Amino acid sequence: MVFNASRLLGKTVLVTGSSAGIGRATAILFAKAGSNVILLARRAEALEEVKQACIDVHQASKLSHGGQFAAIPFDVSDRVAINGIFDKIPANLRDIDILVNNAGYVVGREHVGDLDESVVEGMFATNVLGLISLTNLFVKGNPDFKSRGKGHIINLGSVAGREPYAGGSIYTATKHAVNAFTASMMRELINTPIRVTEVQPGMVETEFSLVRFKGDAAAAKAVYAGIEPLTGEDIAEEIVWAASRPPHVNIAETLIFPVNQASATVFYRAPS
Repeated sequence: MVFNASRLLGKTVLVTGSSAGIGRATAILFAKAGSNVILLARRAEALEEVKQACIDVHQASKLSHGGQFAAIPFDVSDRVAINGIFDKIPANLRDIDILVNNAGYVVGREHVGDLDESVVEGMFATNVLGLISLTNLFVKGNPDFKSRGKGHIINLGSVAGREPYAGGSIYTATKHAVNAFTASMMRELINTPIRVTEVQPGMVETEFSLVRFKGDAAAAKAVYAGIEPLTGEDIAEEIVWAASRPPHVNIAETLIFPVNQASATVFYRAPS
């Protein structure tokens, strides 16, 4: 990865959904670049493992900056918890420079007519409402990006936010919402130095598909049969690269596919 690491030295980054997949890889890569990292996710034990990985990679980098890490069990769908988030963050890490809204999930492939409304509500609460609430607080909360005249918001979108597909009505709706919110926010913050980025992955092999298929490992694996998918580390590189641009440069949107994918539904599988 090519980036100017000096721009990330000593920066403080908050990453939601950082217990696994893209969030985990992103947190570790920021730690390697000399940043301080606040880890947020629901699974406390997994968070502690990621925190230790951040410590290890930072020590191995032998950088004099960064090296401060906090693991905070947290559910971004909990609006009350979001309003009190700064009370949970250690005082020495509250001067946050970069917010990475990574938390999100999908469950099921049901079509309209067979949807479980509790699942629908849960996906919107995490993928959309939690992201909006947390971002709103960081843009103008206490402390906030506006008053400090700095900040970078990086939202994890998806190709699903550009192209609907059958069996994904709710997930694509949530990611379309993220895309619209991010684009509108960038326009609303045009008179500030706050940067706004949306990273839109295609096929990435993480726990994501396992959750979608409700723990069916065979079904989750079949999604990537005959394809070399992206990894969480691939997307982490794009996130950290976007964050490492000069302050006057904003990577507004980036769409990332594995080489054999061309859209949400167009891809090539090599013969088995």
